[in-house]
Parts: sequence; C-alpha cells; structure tokens
Amino acid sequence: MVEKTQDTGFWPSLYDPLRSFGHRLSEFLTPASEASLADDAYRIAIELPGVAEEDVELTVHDGLVQVKGEKSSEREEKGDTWFFSERQYGAFSRSFRLPPDAEETQVAAEMKDGVLTITVPKSEPRAQNATRVKINTG
Repeated sequence: MVEKTQDTGFWPSLYDPLRSFGHRLSEFLTPASEASLADDAYRIAIELPGVAEEDVELTVHDGLVQVKGEKSSEREEKGDTWFFSERQYGAFSRSFRLPPDAEETQVAAEMKDGVLTITVPKSEPRAQNATRVKINTG
C-alpha cells in the first residue's frame, strides 16, 4: 500500500514552480487580445504586430472563432553583436467561444496597424416560449 500525504517532503517543493511552466510559456507566446460587447455586436481585438494578413487564418465553426498564424523571423546576423532580443517569432493560435446570440455566419475582420479586429453581430432576440410538460404519476 502506498501512502500519500499533502506534505511529501523536500523534492515536491522544488518541483512546484515548474508545474505550471508550460501554461505560462504558452501564455507568453500567445498574442494579447481583448473582447468587448457593443449594443449590436461582439468585438475581439488581437495584437499582431509584424504579422502580414496573408499569414493569418481566421475560421468560425460551431460557435468557435479560431485565429491561427505565424510571425516569421527575417533577421540577418551578419557579424552583428546582439545584446538582447525581446522579439517573438513562431506560430500562434487563439480560440474564442461565441455566445449563443452571436451570428457566426456574418463575422467580419479588419487588420489595421498590427491589430486584427473581429466583429461578430448579435442576432435578434428570439422569443422564449415555455412549454408546460405534463408529469405522469407512477
């Protein structure tokens, strides 16, 4: 029989900071975004500086907006001495679940000044007619 306790000694406490490293790394490589609601539409803005429109793929399927793309590195290192580089390169992907009243067939997108803005119109409110259900007895 193996006994497990909350305090398992020295080694797990060293491992704790590394547990969420993968999650933090994926957040670091994911472009920053914001979502907002206007009276008539939902808006999602994603920062994509240095990414060309043709390198971005936007899809909508089953209430999910997905943005994929890649920021390419075009840096030439002709004997330059680099002190630091904070620029990020590589593939990225973001997904956003749409609310039930979003019109996913009428999604529009615009790329301006390194920001991709996605607009999803809201549908007209549907009448919610309650149906009374008869309860049968045993």
